[in-house]
Amino acid sequence: MDAVARSLVPARLDRLPWSRFHTRFVAALGVAWVLDGMEITIAGAIGSVLQDSRTLGLSPVEVGFTATVYLIGEVAGALVFGRLSDRFGRRRLFVLTLGLYLVANGITAFSPNLAFLLVFRFFAGAGIGGEYSAIHSAIDELIPSHYRGRVDLAVSGTYWLGAMIGTASTYVLLNPAVLPVNVGWRLGLLIGPLLGAAIWVLRRHLPESPRWLLMHGRQEEAERTTAGVEAAVERGGRPLPPVDESKAMEFRPHGAPSYREIARVLLMEYPRRTFLGATLMISQSFLYNAIFFTYVLVLSNFYGITPHDASKYLFAFAAGNLAGPLVLGRLFDTLGRRVMISSTYIVSGVLLAATGWLFKEGLLTAATQTLLWSVIFFIASAAASSGYLTVSELFPLEIRALAIAMFFAVAQTFGALGPTIFGALIGDRTHPDPARLFYGYLFAAAMMVFAGLVALVLAVDAERRPLEDLAPPLSAQRRLTR
Repeated sequence: MDAVARSLVPARLDRLPWSRFHTRFVAALGVAWVLDGMEITIAGAIGSVLQDSRTLGLSPVEVGFTATVYLIGEVAGALVFGRLSDRFGRRRLFVLTLGLYLVANGITAFSPNLAFLLVFRFFAGAGIGGEYSAIHSAIDELIPSHYRGRVDLAVSGTYWLGAMIGTASTYVLLNPAVLPVNVGWRLGLLIGPLLGAAIWVLRRHLPESPRWLLMHGRQEEAERTTAGVEAAVERGGRPLPPVDESKAMEFRPHGAPSYREIARVLLMEYPRRTFLGATLMISQSFLYNAIFFTYVLVLSNFYGITPHDASKYLFAFAAGNLAGPLVLGRLFDTLGRRVMISSTYIVSGVLLAATGWLFKEGLLTAATQTLLWSVIFFIASAAASSGYLTVSELFPLEIRALAIAMFFAVAQTFGALGPTIFGALIGDRTHPDPARLFYGYLFAAAMMVFAGLVALVLAVDAERRPLEDLAPPLSAQRRLTR
């Protein structure tokens, strides 16, 4: 059995001021959300194009199935690569998963038929799903605790930057007056790999998480990596604060736990946190999938907006979603997690119910509904991002990546019901019934309010606290369950 070791590495990382090193680190890893937002948006936009006989000639059901396969790939990738990230390290996995996405999606652009398209869409989704686990683990373990909340929210919120890029690009690429119909959609699928390739080179030079190295018995390497981060901060002209010697951690390297131990930690040691994380993730996933994937249908069936013009409304909607985490993120580190998580969930739910009623009463236009939804999702986007923050920072380091993957998988499974339910409520274009859709909005709003109330009771005051204080590693001596 390995001897008990003592280290100041976590304390040294948490006391660092923000520097150019941290900015580069977050930019190189956070691109995963941009890529996913771009992928989802482009895939939704090219659906009608893929039905054209000059492209792949798919049926509406087959087009829908391509999106389903991508989401299944995300879930599978999150679970597989999340476990591997805890076992083999953050760095290896965030290099591997981005590489998988780049290759698979690049090949997808040359699909000659449906079967070929489905296979490589699955692997592209698996790469992105695996990204979530590895990057959130790495970011939380290297970013100083005083900045962790706002950084996590900003990274998650960049999904909508990807959606805006995807919307803008398809507005040009899918215009037959600009490009042949069988060329534009293929070029659209190559945008992500081109962006990702530049970032992949940068990622290869990023360090491994020193915290992960410690827990796997590689203390000397952890010390060297931490010293390298400190040197990078000093080169940026930022003085290093002194280290509090009393914050040294004693630990016995543990390595990757068994599935039985993982179940024990989630269900017996931290059952309240598990319930909190599942509630937050499921409610936000259902809301987003329900609204975003049926947005164009609502604009078309109730307001007569053409699919081509709908991209303008989607752009405004995405802008509101992008701004929310960037503007509100700082408050999660100052006012605190409990206040901000509960309030963003509850307020966005109440506003959605009110907007749904205005919609049912016929008091909205396409422009005013988009404006109100942009306001709602300015808040809801911060709420959704805080769900990822919660499941990332509240479980021990040895299972952090897999915990993120498991909550993501559960959320995606429930969230996948949203588009189907709301699509049925929207109904046929010839007989749209706003009252039926209102009840769907009311249900989604109730889920958000319920999640906010759960957070009010169960949320952990994690702001500005070290990860080891929130959830002591399984390797730590004298662990205390909170």
